[in-house]
Amino acid sequence: MNNIPITVIISVKNEELNLPCCLKELKRFNQIIVVDSGSTDSTTSIATSMGAEVLQFKWNGKFPKKRNWTLQNATINNEWVLFLDADEFVTEAFVNEVEIKIKDSNYDGYTIQFENYFMDKKLRYGYGFKKTALFKKTKGAYEKIEEDFWSHFDMEIHEHPIINGKIGIIKAKVIHKDFKNLEHYIEKHNAYSSWEAHRYLQLKQNKNENLSINQKVKYNLVNTGLLPLFYFLGAYFLKLGFLDGKEGYYLSRFKAHYFFQIQTKVALLKQNK
Repeated sequence: MNNIPITVIISVKNEELNLPCCLKELKRFNQIIVVDSGSTDSTTSIATSMGAEVLQFKWNGKFPKKRNWTLQNATINNEWVLFLDADEFVTEAFVNEVEIKIKDSNYDGYTIQFENYFMDKKLRYGYGFKKTALFKKTKGAYEKIEEDFWSHFDMEIHEHPIINGKIGIIKAKVIHKDFKNLEHYIEKHNAYSSWEAHRYLQLKQNKNENLSINQKVKYNLVNTGLLPLFYFLGAYFLKLGFLDGKEGYYLSRFKAHYFFQIQTKVALLKQNK
């Protein structure tokens, strides 16, 4: 069954709730590598019992982080690599499409789209989520951000892979469903907003123009103070998030508050400087 020549790389820390569902859908892929950061729960034993290779990564606070480190140091048996988080679950339709598309020599990477769940409900509206997470190991790596003095994430969270070649898109979606509770979601996004605030000031200082259109729009709106309002109006009304019921409302509010956190943390960092 494991005949699809792709190495799936899953970065984890204390993911005993999500990892079993992630791993059980990967049986058709040739190689599964779980890269752990010193989990204290049963994450590594679950990975080993389900047939995955387990690597331990200890970050020294500098480049490379977990995903680039894996590309540079792991024994990767295949040219194609697929990066997943433990709360991302592939579907049969996705696997079937990927099996066909990696045979197209015109492409060196693919963007993956997600079917999002929030508070255990499948969301059909609001802003979608996608990332380039499937690419040839000789054609791509995650961008390097100079963050040695302020980042506390050992994995590339917001960094994008830079692909030297043509990028396609996988139409079938991957399920994004975190089995951890709402408190974890809030705590995680509080940490993300601190990273984003530091990143925003770094980009402003360095006048970095190597940004995507979405990134430029986001950071320009942070500068005006309108990003939280614009996001909520866009997600809840323009993108019909209200049709997802109370879960659509809650997610729109939480994400708007996330951007409000970024803005206030930017203001505080400026003040402290």
